[in-house]
Amino acid sequence: MPRDLAYPKERGNTIHRESERARYDLHTIHSIINTTPVLHVSFNVVDSGQKPFPAILPMIGQMGSFSHPSAALEDILDCYLHGYVSSRVMKIARENSDEGLPVTIAATKCDGLVLSLTPFSHSYNYRSAVLFGYATLVDDKEEKLWAMRLITESVLKGQWEHSRTPPESGELSSTTVLRIRIASGSGKIRDGEPHDDKKDLDRPDLTSKVWTGVIPMWETLGEPVASRSNRVEGVPDHIRSFSDRFNEKSQAYAQKAARDRQ
Repeated sequence: MPRDLAYPKERGNTIHRESERARYDLHTIHSIINTTPVLHVSFNVVDSGQKPFPAILPMIGQMGSFSHPSAALEDILDCYLHGYVSSRVMKIARENSDEGLPVTIAATKCDGLVLSLTPFSHSYNYRSAVLFGYATLVDDKEEKLWAMRLITESVLKGQWEHSRTPPESGELSSTTVLRIRIASGSGKIRDGEPHDDKKDLDRPDLTSKVWTGVIPMWETLGEPVASRSNRVEGVPDHIRSFSDRFNEKSQAYAQKAARDRQ
């Protein structure tokens, strides 16, 4: 059973609107982060020649612990992100190597279209998470390789062992890994059917002509398409099994979320 560790509720991460949907437990928040293909990472750019807009980047990342590799999602974890060595976020993180670059990480998954009697009450079933933390560069080679494998396996489990590894020195030098020490975070989940006002539900003229309910929505991996340079006969078992499990799990969650009662 997951433990009850949670991020403390503070001014910056406390959810006020629809607070019953808020989640602060580590297991839920880390699960959302780890199952979102693309994370959005925002940070401030301190540059006299830069317009005063925060920067935001789509990045691939994963929660984990190098010092405790067997740590579970309900444990205290770091977030690892990888990118090109000369990218702006890597340069700024290098300049903030002491305390770390303050960043915000956002992840969102849509699980269904919620259709109600009025446009005002339309919604999504969704899962979202936001983390606040401090980014520093990973300089230790062993930790860097561990993080690259962690992130690779998050894309497709088993792919690290079924590809050319370890990376060559040129690949390692061109890739930078960020470790985010998480300071706080929160999540928010909506599931279930539409919530229409009683005054609308009491109108037969409206309820008899407007369909209400949920259209489940889930991510799907399609049939693998071999590249022109591929010389492998058929689709490898680790790819096929990963794809099947991914699709089954995604569909099951979305369909369950559509039927749940809040």
